[in-house]
Amino acid sequence: MKLLMSDHEITLVNDSMQEFFVRFHGPAETPFHGGVWKVHVEIPDQYPYKSPSIGFMNRIFHPNIDELSGSVCLDVINQTWSPMFDMLNIFEVFLPQLLRYPNASDPLNGEAAALLNRDAKQYDQRVREYVQRWATKEAADGAGEKADGEDEDEDDDDEEVMSEVGSIDEDDDGVGEVTL
Repeated sequence: MKLLMSDHEITLVNDSMQEFFVRFHGPAETPFHGGVWKVHVEIPDQYPYKSPSIGFMNRIFHPNIDELSGSVCLDVINQTWSPMFDMLNIFEVFLPQLLRYPNASDPLNGEAAALLNRDAKQYDQRVREYVQRWATKEAADGAGEKADGEDEDEDDDDEEVMSEVGSIDEDDDGVGEVTL
């Protein structure tokens, strides 16, 4: 596999060539520059006739990447994959191009798409903030581990806020009312 012979840092899962992590660096001359992401790759048995599954393990702010799950919306991987493509294409062409030229009209992250459409400079600033917070070498190294803590704490805070908003009174006829 060409990817293994490239400069990309790869970590195999259970010594399997079908599941591994790639350390991906943000492309130069973009707000993603300097960022380091851990990208999970699963190669199906039908590869190269079927595309690999890829997902970012640490957070990234981008219209076509789900911030929490890391799922990537990229046509060439999801619909127009060809056996002529390989893993090197994904990490040296497809992903860098996606970060350079986001498609705000087909978003997985609506907030990122809306901000990009509304104010590109503010979008770039938010991307840089995410890079500084979530895309460091240390964040990439720890991404996907249960001991990560920071993601879990943030989610717990969200749940606490959500539970304090109000409750539904089921004694009322109809749908119920919200008591604040």
